[in-house]
Amino acid sequence: MRIDIITVLPELLVSPFEASILKRAQEKGLVSVHLHNLRDYSSNRYKQVDDYQYGGGAGMVMMIEPIDKCISELKAERDYDEIIYMTPDGTTLNQGIANELSVKENIIVLCGHYKGVDQRVRDQFVTREISIGDFVLSGGELAAAVLCDSVIRLLPGVLNNETSALTDSFQDNLLAPPIYTRPAEYKGWKVPEILTSGNTPKIEAWREQKALERTQERRPDLLEDSE
Repeated sequence: MRIDIITVLPELLVSPFEASILKRAQEKGLVSVHLHNLRDYSSNRYKQVDDYQYGGGAGMVMMIEPIDKCISELKAERDYDEIIYMTPDGTTLNQGIANELSVKENIIVLCGHYKGVDQRVRDQFVTREISIGDFVLSGGELAAAVLCDSVIRLLPGVLNNETSALTDSFQDNLLAPPIYTRPAEYKGWKVPEILTSGNTPKIEAWREQKALERTQERRPDLLEDSE
């Protein structure tokens, strides 16, 4: 997989991809992440990428020209499955979207800034708009990092145990059940006996029941979505 991220603050995205799972995935050659500074595509010496809104109003708008130049240059080199715009009014990211994107080959992620991008960018280039929640960030960089992490961890070979991702919360519209590790007893607090029994079928049944109970308690909407 190849992910190209278009941003006005590439330095904000360096750290997330130089640590932990995301770094290891790149070192294994399972994914390549490329940052593109939108200011490099500006047409004036001030590296301007934003301007005032037509019709007036507070806040600046990202201009179409530098975005067009950047996307066109990338598309001249390869075909892209998705051009994603990170925006608060996009579809809220969920596990299903992450699963779907994890099987794509080439993705562009455009980070919004200021009041957002010229609507013509969304009309002409963007294939999908994604939000990470009902709130506004200073820019789309952190949202892009969240999106990439959710997708990259699903690629075969990224996690040491590939079945781990399949038992995460939101797979099958359920939250993950309680989990425990050693010691079996600490300060009188004990691990449920079923988990130390070695009876795999009963353990799995217990986990399924606890996952259902936790989902009913905390996120009943997920069960409604699965009906």
